[in-house]
Amino acid sequence: MSLLFKSRNSQNERQKKSFLAAPYFFFMNLIRQGVHSLGEMWRTPLASLMTIAVLGLSLTLPATLYLVVKNVSQVSSGFEDAAEISLFVKETMSEQQTQTLVKRLALYPEVDKVEFISKGDALTEFKQVSGFGQALEYLDANPLPDVVIVTPTARYRQPNTAKQLLQKLEGEREVDFGKLDIAWLERLNALLSLLKESVITIALLLLTSVTLIIGNTIRLSIMDKKDEIQVMKLVGATNTFIHAPFLWTGIWYGIIGGLFSFICVALMMWWLGAAVSDVAGVYETSFDLIGLTLTEFGILVALATGLGFVGSYLSVSRYIKEIEPDKV
Repeated sequence: MSLLFKSRNSQNERQKKSFLAAPYFFFMNLIRQGVHSLGEMWRTPLASLMTIAVLGLSLTLPATLYLVVKNVSQVSSGFEDAAEISLFVKETMSEQQTQTLVKRLALYPEVDKVEFISKGDALTEFKQVSGFGQALEYLDANPLPDVVIVTPTARYRQPNTAKQLLQKLEGEREVDFGKLDIAWLERLNALLSLLKESVITIALLLLTSVTLIIGNTIRLSIMDKKDEIQVMKLVGATNTFIHAPFLWTGIWYGIIGGLFSFICVALMMWWLGAAVSDVAGVYETSFDLIGLTLTEFGILVALATGLGFVGSYLSVSRYIKEIEPDKV
């Protein structure tokens, strides 16, 4: 009986070991094939480098356009909260009535700050800014009205809410008309939306071309190793075993191409940084270009790797199954 139990225990232990060894050898074989495919690329350095350069440059353009949109969005975001409403007071209103209007507007929950500019102060400022000071001395009367500058709260500084507030303020009996200078901001947002759509379209076209380039490269590699694949099928190699090196080649192309693209983008941002700083200095401001963050770098490499896998998978699933051993 003891021998029977011993044989059963040893059989169970062998089954456990084989169950644990199967995934271990599977992953080890997968890693070995990956290293082998990298070695195959190293044996043809010129062709591999040319393919990697094409992939990297194809990924550089959409990545650069993305950074353009990102930096332009940073510039425009500084003006999103710059909405000010100018209310022009009727000429028939007295100074006391205008001051009453200012106090009443300050009580609005939508209003953050109210500033009153008298017609005299407005004319003085206009003389200093316009450069027509001497010519304005010949005017018989001050043509400028009293102005009330209203700064909305953060909630009402967006274009749509600011317009609603403008309509409400124009309803005051002392106000002749109001002005909200956000047309340029709406045009900027429209252009930015158009730029984003263009970037997405161009990126899709270029990413498709990357997939096709990798697929064609893998197809040529499959055709070059046609005889080797026939021999492997003759000795009983599975499709998974045959596919793996080519899939790994596509993945390596994607990974190295993504790294090459990141280096190109980083060099471009470094090169343009000084020029952008000089332009910002002319306008007496400061602006630093924003590059790719660590997360965005990871997304770029992951996207390139995914495209490499998809392109290689399309080729191996299409062409390897057509290669069969010659019938004897």
